[in-house]
Amino acid sequence: MALRSELLKSIWHAFTALDVDKSGKVSKSQLKVLSHNLCTVMRIPHDPVALEEHFKDDDEGPVSTQGYMPYLNKFILDKVQDNFNRQDFNRMCWTLCARKNLNRTHLLISDEDAFKIWCIFNFLSEDKYPLAMVTEEIEYFLRKLTEAMGGSWVEERFEDYKLELSTKQQCLSAWELITLVGTGTFSKGMDRQTLSMGITEVFHELILDVFKQGYMMKKGHKRKNWTERWFLLRPNSISYYVSEDLAEKKGDILLDGNCCVESLPDKEGKKCLFYIKCSDKSYEVSASDKKRKQEWIQAIQTCISLLKLGQPAPHRESRQKRRELRQKQQAEQEELELRMRELQTANENKQHELEAMRKKLEEAAANAAEEEKRLLQTQTEQQDRYRMDLEREKMVRQEMEEQVAQKSSELEQYLQRVRELEDMYHLLEDALEDERGARQDEETVRRLQARLLEEEAAKRAELEQIHLHQQRAISETEAEKQELEKERLAKESALQAAMLQLEQLERERQGALQQYQDVMQKLEDAANNTRTWKHKVAQHEGLVRLIQPGSKGPQKITNWGPAAFTEAELSLREKDWQEKKNRPAQTQ
Repeated sequence: MALRSELLKSIWHAFTALDVDKSGKVSKSQLKVLSHNLCTVMRIPHDPVALEEHFKDDDEGPVSTQGYMPYLNKFILDKVQDNFNRQDFNRMCWTLCARKNLNRTHLLISDEDAFKIWCIFNFLSEDKYPLAMVTEEIEYFLRKLTEAMGGSWVEERFEDYKLELSTKQQCLSAWELITLVGTGTFSKGMDRQTLSMGITEVFHELILDVFKQGYMMKKGHKRKNWTERWFLLRPNSISYYVSEDLAEKKGDILLDGNCCVESLPDKEGKKCLFYIKCSDKSYEVSASDKKRKQEWIQAIQTCISLLKLGQPAPHRESRQKRRELRQKQQAEQEELELRMRELQTANENKQHELEAMRKKLEEAAANAAEEEKRLLQTQTEQQDRYRMDLEREKMVRQEMEEQVAQKSSELEQYLQRVRELEDMYHLLEDALEDERGARQDEETVRRLQARLLEEEAAKRAELEQIHLHQQRAISETEAEKQELEKERLAKESALQAAMLQLEQLERERQGALQQYQDVMQKLEDAANNTRTWKHKVAQHEGLVRLIQPGSKGPQKITNWGPAAFTEAELSLREKDWQEKKNRPAQTQ
């Protein structure tokens, strides 16, 4: 019914425009053209024969509105569905009626703005013909327009205009409303562009059901990049375009009662983020500032709430409430007038009953005084009882606050103890790490010492071979003695060099021994630290258990440091070396 009512208003304008002589009748040929255009715009299959069949008994002469309405209802309005562009429909009807009725003299607005005011008039006008807008709706529209232009509403100016209206009539036609706005009566001090922008904003809200619009950044679903889009919020969808001229539409976000909108923390260099979660996907959006972010979130939540409740847009609901209120007031006014007449008729009868009623009123006054006294006493008792309950509640609240403070103090002590244990655990980990590093250093020094001992044994074996060879050379013939002497001297010099190398190895071994002692000292310090922390942790209820290294057996210590051989192996090596040393002496 709401759609049919809105369509009938625009069709009424078109029909009255075709009624040139204002007789209430239009020729059949013009109605054919009008009907064909209506069917085309509203996407209804057009039956050109239906109009002829409908008026076959009256083939000549014009057709009145009463005669055209049955055809309009049966062949057009009963078949219409909400799947056509209403703006195209409105523009078609506007084109027919504006040419005849619009007076462009002294207008500060364009034809496009006049068309938008005409659409707003159809939305706010009463469902009575001829169409007119009452004073209350005029004030509502002018207030909206003033707010959209950023101006302040002057109540005194409109009251003066209401007085002018009351001397003529209590309403305006569409063309009078366009003249009122177009001449700048209520937009003084505003330029044409501001007035046009205000009309467009009110048109978007009331006609296109645009709750909110503006630029925001949107995150893509595939490339995850941020792009600036012009967003339009309607009751059941959010459309986003490349720019505010709405030339290129990029997509729609369909809203329903299961959708939700929530704020997001700043990320990826974007601020004022929020996301819209729908049944199929979610959308991340970034507003220009916190104020606009909050406005968008509230507006979207309002749309979702309206969808859940199945309610229309707020401005449509408020319009319906204003109409119902006016109808109610009118009915009350008629009822009041009827009652006044009845009261005037019954006034004479009531005069005879006044004396009896006066006596009854005096008795009622005495009863009311006694009842009031009783109620006052009861109220005093209740106040005393409430005061006592309030004091008891206050004492209970104080006890609860003391308990909460005590629990908070205990919780703080417990948290402090936990933090101390955590610090102690970290220090213990550091000590274990130092001990682990010291053991690694010890292992490195041990390998170095073993390598030096092996080199020393190899040098000693080489020296023994040289000495044996020298003894054999001495036992040879005297003729070769001189030559052997020279070789002996050369080998003695080689032996001297070997002895120097041996001394160098001894010094290196002493250095390695010193490094080993330093590492052992570090290991002992780390072990002491570990035992100290182990004792401290044991005092703290054993919350941490130390991980101790395994024990090692005692090592054999020689003049050059820890031995690389066992004591038995070392004895065998010394015995073998003595035998090899004595063998050349026996040969001589």
